[in-house]
Amino acid sequence: MEEILQKYPLLKDQNVPRETLIEFESFIAMLQKKNEEINIISKETAKNDIIRERHVEDSAQVLEFIDLNSNIITDIGSGGGMPGIIISIMLKNLKKSPKVNLFEKSHHKSSFLRQVSRELKLNTEVIQQNIFEVQNLESGSIMARAFKPLPIILELVYKNFKNYNNLILFMGKNGEKILEDTLRDWDFDFEKKNSITSKDSFLLNIKNIKKKEPN
Repeated sequence: MEEILQKYPLLKDQNVPRETLIEFESFIAMLQKKNEEINIISKETAKNDIIRERHVEDSAQVLEFIDLNSNIITDIGSGGGMPGIIISIMLKNLKKSPKVNLFEKSHHKSSFLRQVSRELKLNTEVIQQNIFEVQNLESGSIMARAFKPLPIILELVYKNFKNYNNLILFMGKNGEKILEDTLRDWDFDFEKKNSITSKDSFLLNIKNIKKKEPN
């Protein structure tokens, strides 16, 4: 147990079960193998040590903002499964029941997400559609990582989701300026949490999105 925990030092305070870490390793192996066929993540970040911190630990930190009492959690641009697959692995080993909907319009990436879900027996649904074209969506938590700029995501959630609990976003080094600019056009409640993987980044947990009336 100690040996595998040492591979995920940033999660040591989060009581992540050994089974979860083992499945993270299985997912990494599948991702690296597929990445040799199609470009899911960059070749540089596909290396073991880098992929653990940059993608797995980074994705795992959103768990504390997830609404665990909801039936559905939605990853609105899943790509290679970050954060959706990572969160689904964590939920499985927490014995929590929400299904994770993974929206991904790429055929190749969707096929990969289905393969991972089958092999790891995850409670997911891979939806190969452009989420901007889907209406009347319902979700507990909504997640997005490296997907679209903040104002575009707010517009999407505001227009396309009829019910949701919260929206969780990863903000990079220009995040404070982007947040400040966005609040000129949008009203929402939010809390921030410093990222465990980068001192320049933070998580944003957003609720009650409303569009401001133009002056």
